[in-house]
Amino acid sequence: AMEFPVKGRERAAVLEDLQMMRAHDARWGEGRVPLFVFKGSDEAGAIAQDAFNLFFSENALGKNRAFPSLKRMEDEIIAMALDLFNAPDGATGFVSTGGSESIIMAVQTARNYARDQRGDQAHRGNIVMPVSGHPAFDKAARLMDLAVRRIETGADFKADIAAMADALDQDTIMMVGSAPCFPFGVFDDIQGLGTLARERGVWLHVDACVGGYLAPFAKDAGVDIPPFDLSVAGVASMSADLHKFGWAPKPISTVFYTRPEYAACHGFDFDGWPNGRFKTSTIVGTRAGGAIAGAWALFQHLGREGYSRIARDLLNGIGRYRSGIEAIDGLSVVGEPLLSIVAVQSHDDAVDIFTVAEKMQEKGWVPGLVQRPRALHRMMSMLHVPAIDAYLTDLDDAVKVVRAEGGASAFKATY
Repeated sequence: AMEFPVKGRERAAVLEDLQMMRAHDARWGEGRVPLFVFKGSDEAGAIAQDAFNLFFSENALGKNRAFPSLKRMEDEIIAMALDLFNAPDGATGFVSTGGSESIIMAVQTARNYARDQRGDQAHRGNIVMPVSGHPAFDKAARLMDLAVRRIETGADFKADIAAMADALDQDTIMMVGSAPCFPFGVFDDIQGLGTLARERGVWLHVDACVGGYLAPFAKDAGVDIPPFDLSVAGVASMSADLHKFGWAPKPISTVFYTRPEYAACHGFDFDGWPNGRFKTSTIVGTRAGGAIAGAWALFQHLGREGYSRIARDLLNGIGRYRSGIEAIDGLSVVGEPLLSIVAVQSHDDAVDIFTVAEKMQEKGWVPGLVQRPRALHRMMSMLHVPAIDAYLTDLDDAVKVVRAEGGASAFKATY
């Protein structure tokens, strides 16, 4: 076991050790990792890192007392995002530390609102969502002792609205739709879910953690994006991650509410300790000021034109990737993904896609997997576009080897 060092070491030696440890990590800069790391452009990455370093030490927990710059940046990020997402009058939002926290906060807010409406501060309700929805909702439900009802999707991998309607009852506090869902990259019918939400008086949350800061710019680039944002009637809340396709430094996300009475149920306020009142809009306390500065700098530096230019380049690359997939005998894209997530399945009984994944791993690619249906999964950014030809060549070779050798893999999709 490693013991705590008695004497310190030279800076150069410590940094050399870090570089050596890093040498064993996957080569994400070559597009070999299917998620976790995102790139928009070299210039976007450079300004984001510079802005982060300018605010390396500042703590967003102190934005109201010590760091008015961070408060201003958060307020302006939210204002710009509300404009981007076509928010109605009275809508507001909050900055969080990631998609999971945005989702947990939205679930807590919906629960608090339901309790206030019912006059029952002990009520524990249920969440109705497609099986394709993110596990962060289950994480939230476990923290708050709520029930989750996951409903099978339709054949198109979109939310089955009729089946979700059947699952609603008097204790339902939230429905969920994804824009897009993580497993398949397809958009649920948010307008249809919004109509159901209004008819049944149920809170609708749109999980746009993946698509929020890409879809508007993909639309500018000519992609037919269905209505999904805060302008859709019936939407109560929405989450969107800045550290994904907003290209911001980790960790930073956003969560929005379409009405002030919803937002009033967000946050934490406690006045029962010796120091006095403690009030936050997040679950975590300390937050990285650098991530906030990076997101603000990117909005200002890129603007809508810059974001749309990156989206166009990315989607052109993904189109080339999808064409290459369809050209490989035995493979096809799952569903109709609109943005960056592409799942690839085998429709050839002789080719087990998870065995293909093992072969790709042997070639230095970290495989992303979907368990149902068995598929290779990639959430692509501009890290992946330069590597498309190399990936497709290795994938074609892997498929041919598996077809010749046969066999099935015991791989499990874990994240």
